[in-house]
Amino acid sequence: MYEEFAEFYDSLTDDVGYEKRTKYICSLFNRFDRMPTLLLDAACGTGGFSNEFAELNVSVIGVDMSCQMLSVATQKSKDLGLDVLYLCQDLTELDLYGTVDGAICCLDSLNHITGYSDFKKAISRISLFLEKDRLFIFDVNTDYKHKYVLGNNTFVIENDELYCVWQNEYNGEERTVDISLDIFKNHGGKYTRNSEYITERSYNSEEIESALKKAGLKVEAVFGDMTNTAPKETEERIIYVTRKV
Repeated sequence: MYEEFAEFYDSLTDDVGYEKRTKYICSLFNRFDRMPTLLLDAACGTGGFSNEFAELNVSVIGVDMSCQMLSVATQKSKDLGLDVLYLCQDLTELDLYGTVDGAICCLDSLNHITGYSDFKKAISRISLFLEKDRLFIFDVNTDYKHKYVLGNNTFVIENDELYCVWQNEYNGEERTVDISLDIFKNHGGKYTRNSEYITERSYNSEEIESALKKAGLKVEAVFGDMTNTAPKETEERIIYVTRKV
């Protein structure tokens, strides 16, 4: 997964606001516990959050199943002079050298796990390596976003580097969105085409809370995206703050 996508990921997600989101996540760690000293960044992708936390002098283990994503992440950390440990692992088979005292999983990464049994496995593995009483903070895309924002829509993203046609196919019965990306990279006026196919699945609160309970995690708070208030009906992304019990 993401063999071709890794090269273009940062260009397509330049509006994420890693620094702002990291400050928000840090506020949650400080409000409900404390800042971690060793953080697991699960499904770290190209290392955006890993590097932000490393800049704050937090030791970080970034885990992702895509070697290509990790290759980009490793180079970015090197360029910034940051020491981040990256591991190429599937979250359902996560195996760390020891425990961490904080964990995050950001930007709807858990939605990319489309089988509920694997979803539960991933959360259980993260919990296994999290110290007791410490926090796991993650976000998920909502069914509202899948149905009404992504839906069966087509988007076009264009910048100096690339031209991307983003097409979605929503399946209400399965609660999935099949995403097709055709990416055209600019080489001095000539374009090369790359394609990537991604599927996301939404999980309702009952499914999420059942998986958390089974994994030994207690829900401390559920917020709307980048807020400290309960999610609205039209919320596109929900934040979970959970504690290992």
